[in-house]
Amino acid sequence: LYYADSDFEIVERLKIVAEKKQVKPAQLALAWILSKPGVCAPIIGASKMYQLEEAVAATSIKLSDEEIKTLEELYQPHRVL
Repeated sequence: LYYADSDFEIVERLKIVAEKKQVKPAQLALAWILSKPGVCAPIIGASKMYQLEEAVAATSIKLSDEEIKTLEELYQPHRVL
C-alpha cells in the first residue's frame, strides 16, 4: 500500500552511494534534496545536537549527475491516499 519493491532498492542504492562517499545515508538524502532546484531549506527532524551537526555537514556534499541518476532512476510515483 505505502511501498513499492523499487523503494527498497532505492534505499540500498542510497546506502551504497553514501558508503562510497563516506557519509551517512541521512546526509546523502539531505544532499540529494538540496541538489533539487528551488529547494533551499529542507525540513529536518533533528532532536539531538549531533543530528543537527550532521545535517549542516550535508550541505557541503556534492553529488555527481551519475550519483543522482543512480538514486532517482528506479523511483515510481506513489498514489496519493
